[in-house]
Amino acid sequence: MGLLESVIGDVSFKSVTCSLGGLVLAFFLYNLLRVGWQNVRISRIGQGLRPPSIPAKLPFNLDVAYKTITDGANHRNLELWRWIFSQTNAWTAETRIVGRRIVFTVDPDNIKALLATQFGDYGKGAPFHREWKDFLGDSIFTTDGELWHNSRHLIRPQFIKDRVSDLHVFESHMDILFRAIANGGALNGEDQYVNMAAGNGRPVDIADLFFRFTLDSATDFLLGKDVKSLSTPKQEFAEAFAEVQRVQSNIARTGPLNTFVPRTSFWAGMKVIDEFVNQYIERTLRLSPAELASKSKGEEGYTFLHELAGFTRDRKVLRDQLVAVLLAGRDTTACTLSWAIYELARHPEAVRRLREEILSVVGPDRAPTYDDLKSMKYLQNVMNETLRLYPVVPFNVRLALKDTTLPRGGGPDGSQPLAILKDTPIAYSTLTMQRRNDLYPPVSPQFADPQTFSPDRWFVWQPKPWQYIPFNGGPRICIGQQFALTEMGYVLTRLFQRYERVDSHMREVDGGKPKLRAEIVLAPAEGVKVSFWEAPRKTG
Repeated sequence: MGLLESVIGDVSFKSVTCSLGGLVLAFFLYNLLRVGWQNVRISRIGQGLRPPSIPAKLPFNLDVAYKTITDGANHRNLELWRWIFSQTNAWTAETRIVGRRIVFTVDPDNIKALLATQFGDYGKGAPFHREWKDFLGDSIFTTDGELWHNSRHLIRPQFIKDRVSDLHVFESHMDILFRAIANGGALNGEDQYVNMAAGNGRPVDIADLFFRFTLDSATDFLLGKDVKSLSTPKQEFAEAFAEVQRVQSNIARTGPLNTFVPRTSFWAGMKVIDEFVNQYIERTLRLSPAELASKSKGEEGYTFLHELAGFTRDRKVLRDQLVAVLLAGRDTTACTLSWAIYELARHPEAVRRLREEILSVVGPDRAPTYDDLKSMKYLQNVMNETLRLYPVVPFNVRLALKDTTLPRGGGPDGSQPLAILKDTPIAYSTLTMQRRNDLYPPVSPQFADPQTFSPDRWFVWQPKPWQYIPFNGGPRICIGQQFALTEMGYVLTRLFQRYERVDSHMREVDGGKPKLRAEIVLAPAEGVKVSFWEAPRKTG
């Protein structure tokens, strides 16, 4: 023990302090040199111009990093982005978090460059793939180059018009949605008795039911068998899917510090997701190639999984693409429907006009056709306006795959190109861009404030290219866009054939200012509490 005590005694508080101080100094010098070398490289690209920097008070801009994390956790992402551009008085800005340069933009020209005109210069990048691979693997959402191209080629056939216009997959779940609305929440089993007349005026969180409805229709469409979440109050797969997304959002938001994000619930959720998906994959792969070809070519029992398995029998490829498309097919549509009802419940005149159009085109009972949905202009306006205010993916990132530029943000007036180094992340926000007042005509009796919900604006106005991109744009534009719009239009039509009125109960919840939860998609943070009223049925 004498030797050990001697060694411990030599490790004095002073020596430890000196060592830590040396490490901090070394880290500081390393970042100083790193930033200096980056600045030299930036000066060699084009004119070497840069956007304004977000002001910071702490070393390494840790106060900006802290604000980013806390605002995200408190559903204040829109306020954060508006703060960034108010601090810099520009629509493109930059910061450095622990030495790493990050560029923020809501300039339509820059977003067009990221997604289209300079598509080869920007991509998801290796860091994004690394952060998301446990959840989405090598799917269409996490890859670049040949892997991405192959994924898109694999998925595209499922979203041709013939498949998108087959509306049976939606209709088959509408009856139970109506019963759940009347019940005030998910049913406890498909056979539960519900007094439909008693549902009039009963408060319900319609957002919860929409997430259940789209999960049921998505699993039905993709796998040929739905999970029945509308009739299962506690649905293990749905809860696991939501928890994995919550943790994944924290992983993405914390960047280089994501090692410290707790992942226990993430791994538990992934186990549930993978076990659920793999049972369908195994069942499909037990089919012989001849059986698979026969099933894929026939209408009866045809599923997205059969289509995928016709191209590949690689279990990992099937799993990754299924989970990615399930995420897109379920969450994007549920969120947009939730926001549509949130706003319609606050605008009874819009409900009256929407219902009037639906009854004139489809009538009170008949299921709408694909052509019916496309022909209803006010219905299209309602969906466009919802997606304008609440775009599905509100924030996104592209990584520079080489030394390159962005077309705007440099110079005294921000009109000149920016120098961008390889591996620089470019964050862009459709949510913030689509709410920029300066991109709209002046407010007038014919044109409402851009911050408000007004389907009528679409009768007199069309957005300029790249100023309205709720489904992204360029080569990576959402493949499932028409599927989502068709499902949303179908559900809204069916709802307002049946209901003549919807009342909002959100003012006592959020005071009229909705909280925008932006984990992966843009969802109402506090649900959408409303009550529906059926139209009187004519008799005799």
